[in-house]
Amino acid sequence: MNPTSVHDYFAQLKELRSGAEIEPFGKALREAGFTPVRKFLDEFRQYLRTYEDAEIATASELLERAMKAVPEPGRISPSWAYIWREFKGIIRTKAQIFKDVPASRRDGEWQVLLDNPFSNQNIAVYPGLTFIEAAYMFAYFRTELANNEYVRLQKIATVMTISGADSDGLQPIASL
Repeated sequence: MNPTSVHDYFAQLKELRSGAEIEPFGKALREAGFTPVRKFLDEFRQYLRTYEDAEIATASELLERAMKAVPEPGRISPSWAYIWREFKGIIRTKAQIFKDVPASRRDGEWQVLLDNPFSNQNIAVYPGLTFIEAAYMFAYFRTELANNEYVRLQKIATVMTISGADSDGLQPIASL
């Protein structure tokens, strides 16, 4: 492990080259306690947000290493009891999205919509996203959907935005 990254556990995870290195790495991480583990998980989540097609296998491998290093993160914090299941779901869903949406169709604005038509809760819409941002959000919400909920990943073809400050009314529609 690189001594310059002694406290950057996610960078160290990426550098591990053999299964034999995982056990001492995991022991050091677990012994470091809550704050370093939280930082490690936050950095892993940031990686999950941004990786693209070419890194699908790498993301899966990093998750396998992390699961071996910290097999029961719920023992450190109960809020992490299902974190590996969540991360695995994100990786699996992003792989499917990358497979289903060709690179040639990923430009422009995307949005993610989350709804439960059988409840009186508001629809959650996350507009103005890049494809990679939208793919992550779709995958994230997909991991915890209730039976009646659904999540949609949508590419926006036409968008019209008006704010309360627009005093002269409607403006022409801009096609994307």
